[in-house]
Amino acid sequence: MLNNPRSHGLWEKSAPAAPVTSALKGELTVDVVVVGGGFTGLSTALNLSERGSKVAVLEGVEIGFGGSGRNVGLVNAGMWVMPDDLPGVLGQKYGDRLLEELGNGPKMVFERIEKHNIACEATRTGTLHCAVGQKGLRELQDRAEQWQRRGAPVTLLSAEETAKKVGTKAYSGSLLDMRAGTIQPLAYVRGLAHAALAAGAQIFTGSPVTSTERVGNDWVVRTAQGSVRAQWIVVATNAYTQAPWPQVRAEIMHLPYFNLATKPLTAEQQAQILPERQGVWDTKTVLSSYRYDQAGRLVFGSVGALRNTGTGIHTAWAKREMKRLFPQLGKVEFDYEWYGLIGMTNDSLPKFHRFDKNVIGFSGYNGRGIATGTVFGNVLARHISGEISEAELPLPVTEPETQSFLGIREAYYETGAQIAHFTGARF
Repeated sequence: MLNNPRSHGLWEKSAPAAPVTSALKGELTVDVVVVGGGFTGLSTALNLSERGSKVAVLEGVEIGFGGSGRNVGLVNAGMWVMPDDLPGVLGQKYGDRLLEELGNGPKMVFERIEKHNIACEATRTGTLHCAVGQKGLRELQDRAEQWQRRGAPVTLLSAEETAKKVGTKAYSGSLLDMRAGTIQPLAYVRGLAHAALAAGAQIFTGSPVTSTERVGNDWVVRTAQGSVRAQWIVVATNAYTQAPWPQVRAEIMHLPYFNLATKPLTAEQQAQILPERQGVWDTKTVLSSYRYDQAGRLVFGSVGALRNTGTGIHTAWAKREMKRLFPQLGKVEFDYEWYGLIGMTNDSLPKFHRFDKNVIGFSGYNGRGIATGTVFGNVLARHISGEISEAELPLPVTEPETQSFLGIREAYYETGAQIAHFTGARF
């Protein structure tokens, strides 16, 4: 996008075309204006339109420009925080609600895909959270026990069972979650846009919001060339938030994450490596992830930005790491490379904010955007439509909290990832 091959890489090359859209021009009146054309914004627009509301989506660049079009494509349940820890952070009521909503998140994603015939390479064979060392295995043992008590279809696999499913002996075990799977994320978000338009929503791209103003009982949301009048505003910009809600950006730390896609593997290699097509990530602090695309490419990723010195360091590390994990690959070459930004909160949990009367939004997905954005879009639509009250939401209303030393910490993590990868996987 924007003639930058490192923004969306393979996903832009392989996704079906986005619907034809244009910038907002002139004045428009609707019931709800949604700011942001990613998972949350388009899920909100689709759900509201299906309920009969008039909706306009304002996207600053293109559909799926932010994290929704750049991520790995793992459709996971829950959050990074351990299930038993959620009630301690949020209280029992909200903790249980959030676990219920996000535990069923992948199911909602795949149901949406099926209902609207979204061509996004959906694979429902689960994901594998792979343990590195005994510390990683203990973490997965705790996570498995906590989810199993809640009836989730998760299974702790031994090192031998993991090796058969992954194709490497590098892990001490893994957690198989059969609720989960993989998708082509940009294809999915474009599919949501097509579905929202078919349901009656209007979508405007190249239309960043410049200001908002309260006029009587309504809001007027302005862009460079037009304005939308509505009763409600949904702020769905997450890690790519700009004006006029700078407090969202101040609450979120940007953690860069890159992906590299190999050439399609041979049939023999695909039979040895992830033969059941699960998506994988590991328990390292500077974690790695990988999965197949529809053509048999391995999409391999980790923390870091492909810019400046990071481009060479991260690419060289990925080749070493893949050779270490899968020597059967031989020489590793990449056809595509890209990266984006994950929005991290101070407690690794998403937030629900009421910025003003009838101005609301979720943000801070901490690397779990696909199912979370889809679920929260549905929640927002139900709330705006009057089906659930604010007190019945899965998160409490909180004020945005500015993270201290944000720029310094973001630079620290980007540099730290380079250091970890410069020294990592050397023989």
